[in-house]
Amino acid sequence: MESNETKSTFETLEVWKEARELREEIPKLTKKLPVNERFRLSDQMIRASRSVTANIAEGYGRYHFQENIQYCRQARE
Repeated sequence: MESNETKSTFETLEVWKEARELREEIPKLTKKLPVNERFRLSDQMIRASRSVTANIAEGYGRYHFQENIQYCRQARE
């Protein structure tokens, strides 16, 4: 029997959607950095933006609420 309910995933979370949009904007922003800072800062910014969405997604799948909170804290840092 099929349910009419929509399955909830991390991709339905507004915070994940916002983080994904930010992640997509980061490469555009890094192109505007001064040349002497571009490579070091752009790499760090891109990795950090990927980390946010990854931590939210990983924390969403945890069974215990405290584990989920920990991943959200990591995403925030």
